[in-house]
Amino acid sequence: MNDRIHPLAAAAVSSDVRPDNLSRLQPAARLRITEIFLSLQGEAADAGWPTVFLRLTGCPLRCRYCDTAYAFTGGEVQSVDAVLGSVAGYGVRHVCVTGGEPLAQPACRVLLERLCDAGHAVSLETSGAFDVSGVDARVRRVVDLKTPGSGEVERNRWDNLGVLTAHDRVKFVICNREDYEWARTRVREHRIEERCEVLFSPSWEQLDAAQLAEWIIEDRLPVRFQVQLHKVLWGDVPGR
Repeated sequence: MNDRIHPLAAAAVSSDVRPDNLSRLQPAARLRITEIFLSLQGEAADAGWPTVFLRLTGCPLRCRYCDTAYAFTGGEVQSVDAVLGSVAGYGVRHVCVTGGEPLAQPACRVLLERLCDAGHAVSLETSGAFDVSGVDARVRRVVDLKTPGSGEVERNRWDNLGVLTAHDRVKFVICNREDYEWARTRVREHRIEERCEVLFSPSWEQLDAAQLAEWIIEDRLPVRFQVQLHKVLWGDVPGR
């Protein structure tokens, strides 16, 4: 097995829901959904808020630390209207569209717009491998720039940084000291903190959170440290 591919992800490589054929499988304004659930937002600006999570199926990346490989395959095709109805039933304002890689499905942009039109506070969790410029401006774009430790660093679209605003966030998942130094260089090189808030997260059970915090303090780095609150509360389990 290629050591760049997460063991669970390897089994999904041949799936018919990979992004290169998602658009062929789905009619207009329909999406393949892995799960819809209510939890607390565990990351970024909306951490702690009760939030409906829409996890879309399929992803072109195979990050070594991926914790949602179960979303690479399967799922259920639903209309945007049906998804909106499910979200409304939970009765909360915050909605997070995640994956997989949500932007791999063309109808995702329609969904985001419709969620905003319905009055929701919407965030999008994206790998940064897709163009985010066409996403509705009301959506908070949380762009996950891939570090060397992810195995997918070459997939970063650096031109995405140019379209981000103070409403958005850039996230780095840090696996080790090499990742930290690489991310520190990118932050300084692109002066990302002048455009939007930058988040540094320790890779779950791979890098000690306190160690990452110490590195940030030592360098007076203009980034925000975060841990995945939902995993602290409930562990690494689907649907939480």
